Amino acid sequence: MALREELLKAIWHAFTALDVDKCGKVSKSQLKVLSHSLCTVLQVPHNPVALENHFKDDDEGPVSNQGYMPYLNRFILDKVQPNSFDKCDFNRMCWTLSVKKNLNCNTLLISDDDAFKVWCIFNFLSEDVYPLIIVPEEIEYFLRKLTEAMGINWQQEQFEDYRSHLGDKWSGLSVWEFIKMVGSGLYSKAMNRQTLSMAINEVYCELILDVMKQGYMWKKGHKRKNWNERWFLLKPDLISYYVGEDLMEKKGEISLNSKCYVESLPDKDGKKCLLLIKCSERSFEISASDKKKKQEWIQAIQTAVNLLKDERLPPHMEGRQKRRELRQKQQAEQEEITRRMKELQLANEDKQQELEKMRKELEEAAEQASLEEQKRLQTQMQLQDRFRQELEREKNIREHMEEQVAQKSSELEQYLQRVRELEDMYKRLEEALEDERQARQDEESVRKLQSRLLEEECSKRQDLEKLHLQQQQTIQLTEAEKQELENERAEKDQALEDAMKQLEELEWERQQALEQYGEVAKKLELAASKTNNWKDKVAQHEGLLRLIQPGSKGPQLITNWGPSAFTKAELDLREKTWQKQKNTATQ
Repeated sequence: MALREELLKAIWHAFTALDVDKCGKVSKSQLKVLSHSLCTVLQVPHNPVALENHFKDDDEGPVSNQGYMPYLNRFILDKVQPNSFDKCDFNRMCWTLSVKKNLNCNTLLISDDDAFKVWCIFNFLSEDVYPLIIVPEEIEYFLRKLTEAMGINWQQEQFEDYRSHLGDKWSGLSVWEFIKMVGSGLYSKAMNRQTLSMAINEVYCELILDVMKQGYMWKKGHKRKNWNERWFLLKPDLISYYVGEDLMEKKGEISLNSKCYVESLPDKDGKKCLLLIKCSERSFEISASDKKKKQEWIQAIQTAVNLLKDERLPPHMEGRQKRRELRQKQQAEQEEITRRMKELQLANEDKQQELEKMRKELEEAAEQASLEEQKRLQTQMQLQDRFRQELEREKNIREHMEEQVAQKSSELEQYLQRVRELEDMYKRLEEALEDERQARQDEESVRKLQSRLLEEECSKRQDLEKLHLQQQQTIQLTEAEKQELENERAEKDQALEDAMKQLEELEWERQQALEQYGEVAKKLELAASKTNNWKDKVAQHEGLLRLIQPGSKGPQLITNWGPSAFTKAELDLREKTWQKQKNTATQ
């Protein structure tokens, strides 16, 4: 599946480049060329009829990406064998199809080859989601690798500034935006183009070619036992060595497995910093330039052997997998936080409803207390009137009235206590109302925020409508061009009809000429027959009268009448007549 995903990313770029109208569809003729190129590069047998048979029920229109995928999986990708083709040639073919329509390398600080390497790195680091983008974490990882290869310090503040400058685009960059960012020299302003190209090549070798380490070392020969300087290239399962770092002439390779090991050797034969690579069949003695390089090579080779023992992926692939797992985990946590926020929002709405219910209950209680207060005041007035009448009526029973006053005083104390309770309840009601007003203010701020978001959405909708209007204008121009072509075709059809009429007239004239030719031929035959009759008559008169005709080009005959007096035919006829007369006389 990893190989299939890797191939699909590069093929997606090629398919998108063929989609000139940006409608998600490509013509069948272009898909035939693309399929044939893929089969050639991937070393897969090509069936030229398969595509037509696959889409034989469709119309003559273009094919979408979803419609092309079943054919691609069945007839191409399912037949691809790992390590049976050159990945660099495959990537180069897809790059060639897509770069001309999407990128102008003349405006960048990097060459076309460097842009191709950055394109390959993008495919390696991008997410397995289409359309392909590279997320900020992978961009930061690549830029850290690039600056480290150039030998400069990583500037986190500069990266954060660039990140804030992109704004909404920072969810990810497309491949062409990514190449333009690298080619703009934003993170390599103090470096020349050669340094940037070497850094890109180093990162490309590590991430795409699985090169764990490379450099010059001296190798001892097996037959002559002489020392030669070679350029060594370490991969997870292989060490290749070449004449130079251009990798043009390969001298050999060392296959690594879980049983290999590397160890340091003491100096000998005038060589220092020696190390020994022991494999199952052969051993290799190698000399590094210094102790630091020697230790780095020993650690790198031992790391490769450990990866083979543990059956683990190369470090950069394992790191990419861990970063993706971390992003997936963070995304799951973010979704969990979002879910909890929704639950809290629902709980807050429930609280608001409870507060509203409590406020209504407090209003009802306050209204009920007001009614009771009115009733109490009315009752008090009635009692005061009654007490006044009783005081006026019963002046003589003062002691009894004092007892009643004391009783009424106790009731008044209870009443005042009730009033104080009502006042306390009123204060709590005011606090609840203040909380409600604050909640309404918060709700109003949220509504303003929603209104601002709606305005932004309207502006974006207007932009989309402008784009749609531009597309409609383009379609109208296309229709006008189509009408012109129809007019030209009509003119050509009219010219063709005129030519057909002229051809018919010529055919009639040819028939007339043939009839005239027949009449002339008949007259000629009649003249020829008359001429033959004259010849016969002349021959019967034994040459006394002979038509004057052109002489024969053959040898001339001489008779007693002179040279060429008779033709050969006439002489033969005379000879037959003479022989016949002779035979008659003899009988």
